[in-house]
Amino acid sequence: MSQVPTREEAFALLKQYNQSESLIKHALAVEGVMRYFARKRGADEEQWGIIGLIHDLDYEQFPEQHCTQTEIILKENDWPEEYIRAVVSHGYGICSDVEPKSEMEKVLYTIDELTGLVATSALVRPSKSVLDMKAKSVKKKWKDKRFAAGVDRSIIERGADMLGVELGDLINDTIMGMREVAESIGLKGNIDE
Repeated sequence: MSQVPTREEAFALLKQYNQSESLIKHALAVEGVMRYFARKRGADEEQWGIIGLIHDLDYEQFPEQHCTQTEIILKENDWPEEYIRAVVSHGYGICSDVEPKSEMEKVLYTIDELTGLVATSALVRPSKSVLDMKAKSVKKKWKDKRFAAGVDRSIIERGADMLGVELGDLINDTIMGMREVAESIGLKGNIDE
């Protein structure tokens, strides 16, 4: 019988496989946004957060086997199947053929890339912060394909369609989730509280 992991166990496992500060900050950003979406949707915030935190577990050590190695590692650690499936589904169409089906899986699939675009957009602001950022400034950057060129906007659009949400609302909710963890992801910037 698999055990539901605690947040501490998930974070320890993440740090066991990842030393890169940028990957850990990305994991914390996705966790924050997943928790925000879970609260907004009346879902299990702890579960969504842990899945967000662990979603790129294998990326630093096994980039060519992304999602595949995470599945193996999580099975070896006796994680619940629902958690494993959710994590693997975020790579749908890229490195996984597991299609996001549940609300949680669709949110993870959609916001993974979007957190990167929001973070990059925040870093070019005078404040270097998500705390004073609005969705419209991210949407302006969206149109410039050279800006954050590594962010696959088509994945975000496909995810928004899966969820049946407007892009502007999706960006706004992602910013709100990232605001909650701004300090730990290095995006508090120079805003005085």
